[in-house]
Amino acid sequence: MATGTDQVVGLGLVAISLIVFTYYTAWVILLPFIDSQHVIHKYFLPRAYAVAIPLVAGLLLLLCVGLFITYVMLKNQRAAKKAQ
Repeated sequence: MATGTDQVVGLGLVAISLIVFTYYTAWVILLPFIDSQHVIHKYFLPRAYAVAIPLVAGLLLLLCVGLFITYVMLKNQRAAKKAQ
């Protein structure tokens, strides 16, 4: 059973994810159909970032996963050498 702190953190993560998803969806799907002189455009980044930000985030995620896997494999290799 999750503690109260775990539930609050989980709810916070879900809320942040929902906000980011809504913002990105409006930015990429809805904004192209709104006149470029409309006031709402000042609340969004230029459209080039709509591709660049997820690309960089994905590359950083892959880098972190690769570093973690490398760390675990090296740690297990050292432990196996000590056991011999």
